[in-house]
Amino acid sequence: MLSWSMELTSFKFLCFFALILIIYYLLPALTGGRGQRYVLLAASLIYYVLAGNGLLIVCPLAASFATWLCVRAVLRMGRENVTERRIILIIELVILLGSLAAFKVFGYLGIRPGGYGAPLGLSFYTFILLGYFLDVYNGIDKGEYDLAGTVLGGMYFPLMTSGPIVRFRESAEQYSKPHLIDYDALVRGLQRMLWGFFKQLVISQRLGKIVDSVYAQGSGYDGWYVWLGTVCFAFQLYTNFSGCMDIVLGLSEALGLSLPENFRLPFLATTISEYWRRWHITLGTWMRDMVFYPLLRSRFFMAQGKRLAARFGKKTGKKLNTWGAMFVLWTAVGLWHGGALKYVIGSGLLHWLYIVAGEATLPFFTALWTDKLQIDPKNRFLEALRVIRTFFLVCIGFVFFRADSTPHALLLLLRGLPWRTAAPAGGGFFAMGLNWIEWGVLLVSLAIMIAVELADEKLSAEGGIRAKIAGLKLFPRWAIWFALLFYVVLLGEYGPGYSAAEFIYRGF
Repeated sequence: MLSWSMELTSFKFLCFFALILIIYYLLPALTGGRGQRYVLLAASLIYYVLAGNGLLIVCPLAASFATWLCVRAVLRMGRENVTERRIILIIELVILLGSLAAFKVFGYLGIRPGGYGAPLGLSFYTFILLGYFLDVYNGIDKGEYDLAGTVLGGMYFPLMTSGPIVRFRESAEQYSKPHLIDYDALVRGLQRMLWGFFKQLVISQRLGKIVDSVYAQGSGYDGWYVWLGTVCFAFQLYTNFSGCMDIVLGLSEALGLSLPENFRLPFLATTISEYWRRWHITLGTWMRDMVFYPLLRSRFFMAQGKRLAARFGKKTGKKLNTWGAMFVLWTAVGLWHGGALKYVIGSGLLHWLYIVAGEATLPFFTALWTDKLQIDPKNRFLEALRVIRTFFLVCIGFVFFRADSTPHALLLLLRGLPWRTAAPAGGGFFAMGLNWIEWGVLLVSLAIMIAVELADEKLSAEGGIRAKIAGLKLFPRWAIWFALLFYVVLLGEYGPGYSAAEFIYRGF
């Protein structure tokens, strides 16, 4: 089993990326602008082999080849060939979703065919390729990509770790265009990568020590310690995942490529629906376009909608029908995260329940605030309470996400009841994996991150915080970036034996 520990934060990966960057920008000068996409394709194939077991590359290659064949078959048919087109659709769904489901089930059961686990980026390349086929099938994408373009679109190497889930029509065309070196884009990309290293190595790794202490089986932490560990996990996951996205998007920006954003201050959401418009944005968009809307347009749900409207009235019937489609949607989201019941509950059905309960009780609370209490529903105090409420509800889901199993999650929720405040013997605040110095570094780093990301959101219309820094004079501009660089180098947590930090979403 060949593995070079090619995590995006590893020294080996940085050397790999530097080599690719040099070849990528030298090639146009030597070939008249041709061949850059083949550098990306070769880099993607090499990265896949070095980052995991080489034999597992057969899986994404087979998925890409099958998608290319199915797209070509659909394009040769007229839209009037309904039956033939549906047969091709079923074949594509069986190949892609069948392999995804099989590996998820194998993982849940602890089965490793041939001694191997799931392919790297299984969920990500499956959804990217399936989204491409469905866009072609529905006439949204022209599907004018050769086999090399299809493989590269589905296996672009930065996406294989944790996404984002890109749409072919928005990203694949970029791979085929020549990109001359752009100093500003190169610098901005490297700056964003550095920010991702800061979030992952300085913050996420330290938070992980606290979380591991609280969530360990038989840890003995009760009451507010459980919720401290859970809040730390929420920020650990955010800094880990969004830090990975910063590295991926920055790396691509340095190559002249633009990928979609995947996070936008999710913990400031006032509702669960808004939270999912801010957290893992590309997954939510994909599920909405490829699962939710097609479900509502399906014969079953259209007929069910009519029956419900006839029985409960048009408005209520439509709402009930939508909630039914949402149940399927959130079950799919939970299953995407893993075959275990804890994912189906914590990342899926719990959020469905939150949204349904919120929509069902909205008229009552609207009347309560406006009619009974004469309070503006957009009052800042109420908005702050909604943010706190939403974050707490999300944290309940994170308990399931982080726990070893569903029974373990339920036990943790029971131990988190407010009248249970015990810590294990010899434990306590400074025995949770960090001493007081490490706690200080963590809290200062969190304060820096929150301040910078709030400022970045506020300055988004002007290009964000990086554009603001770029407008400074030479000395203060570079002083900021070198200070961040030394901060990461000196205070980064590189794991046992200085191994590269892994990304939590790598396994999905």
